Amino acid sequence: MNDLVSIIMPSYNTAQYISDSIDSVLAQTYENWELIIVDDCSTDNTDEVISKYLSDGRIKYFKNGTNSGAAVSRNTALREANGRWIAFLDSDDLWHPEKLEKQLAFMEENGFSFSYTNYFTIDENSNSLNTEVTGPKRISKTGMYNYCWPGCLTVMYDSNVVGLVQSPDIKKNNDYSMWLKVIEKADCYLLSECLAKYRKRANSISNHGYFKLIKWHYKLFREACKKGVFVSLILTLRNLFFGTYKKLKYVRTLEK
Repeated sequence: MNDLVSIIMPSYNTAQYISDSIDSVLAQTYENWELIIVDDCSTDNTDEVISKYLSDGRIKYFKNGTNSGAAVSRNTALREANGRWIAFLDSDDLWHPEKLEKQLAFMEENGFSFSYTNYFTIDENSNSLNTEVTGPKRISKTGMYNYCWPGCLTVMYDSNVVGLVQSPDIKKNNDYSMWLKVIEKADCYLLSECLAKYRKRANSISNHGYFKLIKWHYKLFREACKKGVFVSLILTLRNLFFGTYKKLKYVRTLEK
């Protein structure tokens, strides 16, 4: 188990968080990785923060020419990736130190090419929100179209099997659009262990209203996946149903 892991990290105005995210990569017990950070024209001091880490040759830093969105940033990082294994960590989220080691072992021992893990949720100040998010043990193509079960910060896939993945340039659900491409090549399997922490921020795009979420789901299926109007509507309705189902079945409240 010594293949290179390419870690994809888009960044935009996360100077107050990105040090913790990078530190969680540096703390990995599996050390054969490269961290590819692509900044989307941040207006804070992200440059200054990241510059302190560039003495580590495993960390590569790129900047978009114009503010272009997370999809473009991830696509750039994916084109620069040299690793067999592709993993994702947003610039405000965190990994457990054994995340890469355990997930790689899980995939190689079972012959899996696409996997995800459980994660905890934290607030803007890194305080626990006392929730653990999990999902189905196996996700097929149909299951992935039903709902975006994997948390982006937990996903890993084998680029030898999947190839180069590029996300459509959409504002919302661009990570989901990637999983819909990957699932064409390999089913996705759950390592049922919490190996990451997802930061819920007040100004996050994920916190927009219900109507906007419906619109963005429809846009994903209609424009990014090139489905017809009727199929896009059906898939959007299925997503709404399984989104509720996920909250009931796969989001656990932890004891304080």
